[in-house]
Amino acid sequence: MGPGLLAALSGNDAGGIATYSSAGASYGYKMLWMLPVMTVLLIVTQETAARCGCVTGKGLASLIRERFGVRRSVLAMAALLIANTAVTISEFAGIASGLALFGVPASISVPLVALLVWMLTMSGSFQRIEKILLLVSCVFVTYIVAAFMAGPNWGEVAVDLVVPNIQNDPSYVSLVVATIGTTIAPWMIFLAQNNVVDKNAGEDDIVLQRIDTVSGSIAADIIAGFIIITTGTVLFPAGIQISDAADAARALEPIAGQWSTVLFASGLVAASFLAACVLPGVTSSAICEAFGWERGADRSWDEAPVYRGIITAIIGISAVLVLMPGVDLFQIMMTSQVINGVLLPVVLVFQVVIAADRHIMGTNRNGRVWNVLTWATIGVITVLTVVMFVLQAMGYSA
Repeated sequence: MGPGLLAALSGNDAGGIATYSSAGASYGYKMLWMLPVMTVLLIVTQETAARCGCVTGKGLASLIRERFGVRRSVLAMAALLIANTAVTISEFAGIASGLALFGVPASISVPLVALLVWMLTMSGSFQRIEKILLLVSCVFVTYIVAAFMAGPNWGEVAVDLVVPNIQNDPSYVSLVVATIGTTIAPWMIFLAQNNVVDKNAGEDDIVLQRIDTVSGSIAADIIAGFIIITTGTVLFPAGIQISDAADAARALEPIAGQWSTVLFASGLVAASFLAACVLPGVTSSAICEAFGWERGADRSWDEAPVYRGIITAIIGISAVLVLMPGVDLFQIMMTSQVINGVLLPVVLVFQVVIAADRHIMGTNRNGRVWNVLTWATIGVITVLTVVMFVLQAMGYSA
């Protein structure tokens, strides 16, 4: 247990929390119906990644190179590097804004957290890193506590969870797309498969890894649901609009009390820290694996200089950019969203072709039902991505 849970929860990062908070603040509970859809999409992609890792003992980047060639691998890895660096920058921005709510200035919080993230990723033991990050994930419980403190109408919550509510409003459609899109990112697929490989899980472990990925996906979307419930209960009736997760935490205090703000801000910091620890490592691991370079948390600088160098560069660049005055962090986040939107369907096509290949997967290849589900997931995400780009071109954004 661990890889699936960690990969799914890492997706509830600063951008995800901001999106879920905005969904609740703007439309109350009316977007809860998306959670079951999001969960199915996440389970399909994460289970496939874990199964491929168990059967082949290789990460997705290595399989893409072997199955599709070096040229396509170079394009995929370049896009992944750019997108993941941009997302890492947003995580440090989330850490800075979250700790600012506790009175810690960015000039102190960002360098210290960057150093802590670097030391953890360089600690030399995957098992130790995984245990620490799983412990950090426990802070997500703060969102559950915050939701109960807000005192929602649980009857309305139950109805809106199972009854779709679609509104003829471009802003609503844009937010639906963003909410589903923030649930699955290309790096999460690489992370899920790499973590399984790093744990040396084999074909005998497929059942346990399947339980892990399903439970992780459900847990991540439960957390997302409680974020929507909290802001939908407190901010929506008051007509308060927010632009990021820190805004949501600040807006809760005058209505729901100081402890709601503390809980929400604590969750933001922990979520951003978790993703900041994960993103550089999964990016470097994928690139090194794609080109045959040594990788792994247990490899020294002498053994894996490129692996550790890429991690160090991503962390350093992200921290410096967040501290630089005049840097348009919002534009960086939007750029990463565009790259991820284009890259995700491509990665999913790579994944489904590999997972259905008898020569690679043997008896554990995708069955007919799972192939249909995976191609349906690709179709849904592709359509949503196109809709998102169109709405952004029209001037609407989540």
